[in-house]
Amino acid sequence: MFMTARAVFILTVFLFWTVLLIPVQVLLIRLGSPMMRTLPHFYHRTVAWMMQVTIRKVGVPSAAAPTLFVSNHISWLDIIVLSAAMPNVSFIAKREVGTWPFFGTLARLQRTVFVEREKRHRTAEHRDEMVERLSKGDSLILFPEGTSSDGLRIHSFKSAFFAAAERPIGKPQLTVQPVSIGYARLNHMPVGRRWMRLFAWIGDEDLLPHLWRFLKIGPCEVVVEFHQPVTIEQFNSRKGLAAWCHQRVLEGLSDINAGREPGQRSLPKPLPGAAHHHA
Repeated sequence: MFMTARAVFILTVFLFWTVLLIPVQVLLIRLGSPMMRTLPHFYHRTVAWMMQVTIRKVGVPSAAAPTLFVSNHISWLDIIVLSAAMPNVSFIAKREVGTWPFFGTLARLQRTVFVEREKRHRTAEHRDEMVERLSKGDSLILFPEGTSSDGLRIHSFKSAFFAAAERPIGKPQLTVQPVSIGYARLNHMPVGRRWMRLFAWIGDEDLLPHLWRFLKIGPCEVVVEFHQPVTIEQFNSRKGLAAWCHQRVLEGLSDINAGREPGQRSLPKPLPGAAHHHA
């Protein structure tokens, strides 16, 4: 009974706060105000606080504008966590997200770039959409798995999503930073395999039942690890860049799930033929 009352309270406050800020963001976008980039960060920080989600950052997000952040994807909660952890970012999402009631509106108000993930022949079009936003100095968050995972492992990264890094965004080359996100603790206890299903949103599960179930659980801690930033010129191809980013994100997630302190591992050795990078 208590957990249901908790969920009702959080949902009510969330809806009130969201409805209050939607017209503000609409106005900021219409005016072209720089605050249209910062309001989503403020909004998601407050939503994380409402939901008792503690975010622990390891490492430092790239300050280069623009940066393409590439992260593993576990849950709808990733959007709140990553936006709260980084100011001035927008997401790259599958096109159908923009058609969702209410949540599609929130995605559009964060100026999400929508792409059709399943049609390879549209890679050039998607690259151009991403490049256009990046050329304006907008940093983007990409989920290169193309879908969400179970929170315990990571799908391969689709190298087609790294096509934007092949085109110079002015000078220097576009900065790409791998990011690991992991759900570490629930009610101050390790999440592990037993409770990961409370966070992971996979398959054809409907969003609202998953959201409701999450709101009924206790406080949680999420770890976001920022890895070494790189550029594509350090690699032989975008496939090489995708593989390197995948390995860094996988190492970070493995440490989070195992309860090891993230960020303590030694830096990876440069790939053969790759230029030495100074972060």
